[in-house]
Amino acid sequence: MSEPPPLTPGAVLHIPRLYRLQWEEAQQAYVLLYPEGMIKLNQAAGEILKRVDGNATIDEIVQQLEAAFPGAELRGDVMEFMEAAYGKGWIKFKQAG
Repeated sequence: MSEPPPLTPGAVLHIPRLYRLQWEEAQQAYVLLYPEGMIKLNQAAGEILKRVDGNATIDEIVQQLEAAFPGAELRGDVMEFMEAAYGKGWIKFKQAG
């Protein structure tokens, strides 16, 4: 089995069908639902994942976040979170075609 390509600023990712991202009013947070349970996300994770739509590159997501939170340098934090989320299977590379 070959190793997956590294996450790069030009990578396009999506949330697999196994998971569903939604705002949970009772939790006052975004959550990632899956068949066996729920993952409550902190505010930063929710802001990142709600932009993972299968169309935007990581670089575009960073730009969107930096526009939403002016003055913050977020690239390192976003890449770190994306790598962790990818490792947990919360996000996957979008297949070409």
